Amino acid sequence: MFLAPMVLVWDSSPVWVTNGLEQVLTISLFFTAHKYSRAVDLYTQAISLNSNNVVYWANRAFAHTKLEEYGSAIADATKAIEIDQRYVKGYYRRGAAFLAMGKFKEALKDFKQVAKIVPKDPDAMKKLRECEKAVQKIRFEEAIASDKIIVAETVDYQTIQVEPSYDGARIEGDLVTLPFIKTMMEDFKQQKKVHKRYAFQILLQVRKSLMALPSLVDISVPDNGQFTVCGDVHGQYYDLLNIFELNGLPSDENPYLFNGDFVDRGSFSVEVIFTLFAFKCLYPQGIYLARGNHESKSMNKIYGFEGEVKAKFNERMVELFAEVFCCLPLAHVLNGKVFVVHGGLFSTDGVKLSDIRGIDRFVEPPDEGLMCELLWSDPFNGLGRSPSKRGVAVAFGSDVTKRFLEENNLELIVRSHEVKEEGYQIEHDGKLITVFSAPNYCDQMGNKGAFIKFKAPDFKPDIKAFDAVPHPNVKAMAYANNLLSLLG
Repeated sequence: MFLAPMVLVWDSSPVWVTNGLEQVLTISLFFTAHKYSRAVDLYTQAISLNSNNVVYWANRAFAHTKLEEYGSAIADATKAIEIDQRYVKGYYRRGAAFLAMGKFKEALKDFKQVAKIVPKDPDAMKKLRECEKAVQKIRFEEAIASDKIIVAETVDYQTIQVEPSYDGARIEGDLVTLPFIKTMMEDFKQQKKVHKRYAFQILLQVRKSLMALPSLVDISVPDNGQFTVCGDVHGQYYDLLNIFELNGLPSDENPYLFNGDFVDRGSFSVEVIFTLFAFKCLYPQGIYLARGNHESKSMNKIYGFEGEVKAKFNERMVELFAEVFCCLPLAHVLNGKVFVVHGGLFSTDGVKLSDIRGIDRFVEPPDEGLMCELLWSDPFNGLGRSPSKRGVAVAFGSDVTKRFLEENNLELIVRSHEVKEEGYQIEHDGKLITVFSAPNYCDQMGNKGAFIKFKAPDFKPDIKAFDAVPHPNVKAMAYANNLLSLLG
């Protein structure tokens, strides 16, 4: 049956595609509804009909940016620039994508080009100045980095006085207790802060605990024992409380693994991280924590955690958090069967578990190599490998997953790192599961959250999905860097 074309309008340029059997909508409605994947599909169809229209490439770049597919956004914006070297939005979209990746110097080059093409545009000049300031700050930090002392070695929490007016949770003595954690969690629920004395105490104690762990942690669950794996929480404290309501608090009898990206984006990251760290202090074998790509300085500087810690505490605590994040393990193996990692697999075959154990993880994540790929890689529907849509690490196919499992005598990979509509997705012939535990991500995506329960000895995944719960009127990204306004 022949169907008339529909007009999709975005950025004042019409896009003609056939609508198939789908509802006729404008592309602006897909953006309004946060259906960015559908917008990418429609622009892809438009590009197939007219690949020389710069607007199509730039608008698809914008949609990729919204999907956090920054590598694809850079590629599309670059194509727009190749077609028209004076197309301002091409440079603007590419600069915004570089910025989202924390590549400030590359972003600055594109924003300079924007200002060169439209030198009298006040908005362009303002954004250029903001980017210049960010680059100058980074250069200054790099210059003094070699002279920095280890903050953890300079903090003595016992000398910090607790004011008589403080009426929140207290640690009596040197040990974190369950009553303290429960009181602190209730205080957080009421938007009260834990005193900085106890905050520093938790950070120093969890750092000591994490430093003693290997980069790859082996976990043994006894027969009939259970184990829960959660994905990204991203500062959504009230959804974390809901997980505990649904599944019980962490304990030696009810152990959890939180698989990275505890912070950033959500505006209750401080509350999330202190809750998880406090439980780690109390139950070293009752809760395990893996590093995600957002447990890093570059991401925290952009996506809100740095700003939140400064607002609720101080700069010194920002630096201490960065030191603690560098102590987080990179992956876990459950009962010799299930490999759990935040991102995914590698750009080369033959990587053994012993190679992961041998990684020196006590650094900021590099831009390439095994550590980078563990934190940043994604699976894709296909075979082999391809460049990552994120512009970092690699996308890997089902054959790569199969070989890694066979070579390391494993049965399943569990990873996180990507928002999924149902809170999870099973891929690669059932050998790989993505789990994401931040429902209605960033207060706008409408997705469910999920966690996975395993029971020994068979260790078959039992996936539990859940909806978002209400939270106080503090929107996601409330503490994000002002530069994020450049994304659009």
